[in-house]
Amino acid sequence: MRKKTVLIMALALVSFGAFAQHDHGNHDDKKEMGQKMDPMFKNKDLGVAYGHYIHLKEALVASQMNEAKKAATKLEASLVSVDSGQEAKAEAAKVVSATTLDGQRKAFASLSNEMASLVKSGELSMGEVYLEYCPMANNNAGAYWLSNQKEIKNPYFGDKMLKCGSVKETIN
Repeated sequence: MRKKTVLIMALALVSFGAFAQHDHGNHDDKKEMGQKMDPMFKNKDLGVAYGHYIHLKEALVASQMNEAKKAATKLEASLVSVDSGQEAKAEAAKVVSATTLDGQRKAFASLSNEMASLVKSGELSMGEVYLEYCPMANNNAGAYWLSNQKEIKNPYFGDKMLKCGSVKETIN
């Protein structure tokens, strides 16, 4: 059990480090575009999980099913360490087990609601998180997602309707 916990933590840290390193290359671009830096959380475990969530969202925006599955697997593992993360972990598992891109996107809607609750109850030490909404997702039932940017990049339709949606709330 201890080895498994250490392995999960090591993978989470390496993944977060790779995510953070990837981000470093874009700092100058973000400053030029007037965008803010990615949010940081007081709870590091929540920050790691949120990083995996964003990776998953970006994979769905790009319609990359295999990459989405990898990101959801890392998210599921990282949520073990997050207080009150059990429901989100269960929803991440549904994304992992989905056999189609549409199935992943449907599961992502429920996961996003759980992650939004975690992010709202967690404390940001820096930056903002945007709660975004597409009224046409889930057969016009609508669905939310979290983003580091105000610019809409819809994970429910990918390039079919990339800009469909709006910012509903800014969490800071």
